Amino acid sequence: MQMKCLKLQGFKSFSNETDILFPGGTSAIVGPNGCGKSNVVDALRWVLGEQSPKRLRGKNMEEILFGGSEHFPPASMARVSLIL
Repeated sequence: MQMKCLKLQGFKSFSNETDILFPGGTSAIVGPNGCGKSNVVDALRWVLGEQSPKRLRGKNMEEILFGGSEHFPPASMARVSLIL
């Protein structure tokens, strides 16, 4: 079994609906500091059932929602889907 796609919307730094594809053989997520790698891992933990805000790097569950930016309003909900 392998991950094929992670779909995020309103989760942490992902304001718009975002699809992250995992082609066969993917074994790591790399990128510069601040690009959202940890948020992807938090989304995977959340979609697999994690309910502790501390384990999702937040003080409360409201902190997993996209908080807004100069160009985007805050999210009122978060959605994460995992396709295996």
